[in-house]
Amino acid sequence: MSNARPETGKRQTMNRLLEAARVEFARKGLAGARIENIAHEAGVTKQLAYHYFRSKEGLFIAVLDVASQRIMSELIALPVKHLSPPDALRALLGHFFDQYRDDPLLGALALQGIQYHDTHPTPRNRFLELAPALIAKLDDILRRGAASGDFRPGIDARLFLATASLQTTGWFTNGYSMSTLTGLGTRSPEGMAIWRQHSAQFLLASIRAEGAADVTGQPARQRETFAR
Repeated sequence: MSNARPETGKRQTMNRLLEAARVEFARKGLAGARIENIAHEAGVTKQLAYHYFRSKEGLFIAVLDVASQRIMSELIALPVKHLSPPDALRALLGHFFDQYRDDPLLGALALQGIQYHDTHPTPRNRFLELAPALIAKLDDILRRGAASGDFRPGIDARLFLATASLQTTGWFTNGYSMSTLTGLGTRSPEGMAIWRQHSAQFLLASIRAEGAADVTGQPARQRETFAR
């Protein structure tokens, strides 16, 4: 009991530092972020920030870990067992997109993380630990879909998840190319709504079993029209 209050205070301080760091890294990147700015926003000293996270890079890794845990945990916990395989997959893809849409900093933070992991050894983290559970969840949907005749059998859940990730999050991590190619504003509600629907339809159509009903929920001949 005597240690509960100090431990709670430490966790609250670390959470403030992580949230302030999340904003700083998303806006300025790892190179441009400053520990003193993060500490000031969190209401603590720079020395305390270093005491808890040892370095700016250590704090950055911790921020990525927290973001990964939230994203993966939400996807793993998403209730889809009661849905048909096409609806379950559509719900999962939609939630994946919505996480980035509803958090304006997440796309920039994810891009910083991609650049960091491309050039640094990746320590064990929550993304790696939680990925198998998400792959298993997706594999269950794909297997149910194959059994029901909605999806082609033998779809690799890992490859499909990687493709879905690129398709959905690319809208937020590669805004210039996406807006140039589609003629849509990646930050506009219209652009996000169109890409969200298009991504789900495209991915569902790619695994639809021959002769199956249109699993996208759209008339077979309907085509996506991009605003110009």
